[in-house]
Amino acid sequence: MSAHERISAAIRTANARGELALVAYLTAGFPSRERFRADLSRIAAAADVVEIGVPFTDPMADGVTIQRSSRAALAQGVSLHWILAELESMQPRLATPLLLMSYLNPLLAFGIESLVTAAERAGVAGFIVPDLPFDEGDTLHAALSARGLALVQMVTPVTTEARLTQICTRSRGFLYAVTVTGITGRSTGVPAEVVGYLDIVRRYANVPVCAGFGIRGREQLEQLRGHVDGVVIGSALVELLERGGDPAEWLQSLRGTHSD
Repeated sequence: MSAHERISAAIRTANARGELALVAYLTAGFPSRERFRADLSRIAAAADVVEIGVPFTDPMADGVTIQRSSRAALAQGVSLHWILAELESMQPRLATPLLLMSYLNPLLAFGIESLVTAAERAGVAGFIVPDLPFDEGDTLHAALSARGLALVQMVTPVTTEARLTQICTRSRGFLYAVTVTGITGRSTGVPAEVVGYLDIVRRYANVPVCAGFGIRGREQLEQLRGHVDGVVIGSALVELLERGGDPAEWLQSLRGTHSD
């Protein structure tokens, strides 16, 4: 099974248990570099997929929580090179599929071919690149696909159906359905029109659909149940880590077995 297929399989396994899959986000090296491996291991034990944020100076899609965590990690010297080295040295390897969420500049600075090789060595299953325009993603998509790695594509409530068709043919691992036309971290409910949009996305998608941005608790998971295959939990989890909370316990509290 390829790396991108492992991501899809992990999400579908959660669905087979009657659960929404949990894609859990942490900013690498936050709150501290020394805690990164321990925090990652605890989160991986409770989540179905883990999204590791590569800190960046201008995280344009992220709200204040992840911006703050990114600045703190950068101040500690966290970089893409450091993250990949940490992951490569972790033994035993985590069974949970790992994604890197990175803006494009650090990836280009690393070099695409070198990046793909290093990602494979580190056990990374794929990438999310929120500022990579779909029409400019051919080079990265081809390099990752050649090694069986995922490039997870993103859609939003303003994505046209024609564009959605194109994006769905390209996404691997899962399709990331942004629930708001804005930044991460907002604490809002899930409007009826967003549920309708998610139903449309799911009809077009060839891979599982996971909803993200502004999902902070059990209430929103219940609103999304039956409309997506999983959810991305970001800012709320970063805030929990910042407070010194137990991420595994909190993620488990979001779970529940239901019949769709």
